[in-house]
Amino acid sequence: MEITCFKAYDIRGQIPNELNADICDRIGNATGAFLDAKTVVVGRDMRLTSDEFADSVIQGLMEAGVEVLDIGLCGTEMVYFATSHLGADGGIMVTASHNPADYNGLKLVREEARPISADTGLGDIRKRAESDVRTVTDGGDRTPVNSLAEYIDHLLDYVDVAVLKPLKLVINPGNGCAGIATDAIEPHLPFNFIKVHIEPDG
Repeated sequence: MEITCFKAYDIRGQIPNELNADICDRIGNATGAFLDAKTVVVGRDMRLTSDEFADSVIQGLMEAGVEVLDIGLCGTEMVYFATSHLGADGGIMVTASHNPADYNGLKLVREEARPISADTGLGDIRKRAESDVRTVTDGGDRTPVNSLAEYIDHLLDYVDVAVLKPLKLVINPGNGCAGIATDAIEPHLPFNFIKVHIEPDG
């Protein structure tokens, strides 16, 4: 089958004709095989199909023998951080970024959160997924991992909190996943956050 949702730097497609659970399963298996991965981090955004698509990606990875580190609901940058921080062989984020609600997609990275693009393997993964010549082993496991505290510590390394002045800030993550990090970092900063549309809501 032809899979048309592969772009130059990621995978994005309209649901269900361009992207669906079966295609996500194929891409998960193909990515695990392409990376020859032992461990892969998987996260998802709040889109209404992201739970199902993450489950399918994870199923494909596990069939390829990959140990999946499932960090759950998160922002894309948290998958990048966890991939490097946990020493994983790759990471997959289920998200369509700014695309409309009837889209979803995947962002793929390899070790040290290095992006996988059309120039660095996305085309090979597409060919594997289209042919569906599956890599099947005894199967990997799915382990829930919470790396949020370490991610917040990482963010705080960029600033000297002691020199920050109290401010009143309006925070609006637009019901996306940035609200998760906003809530977690709030106690560490001398700011009064006025939060609107803070809850992730697909």
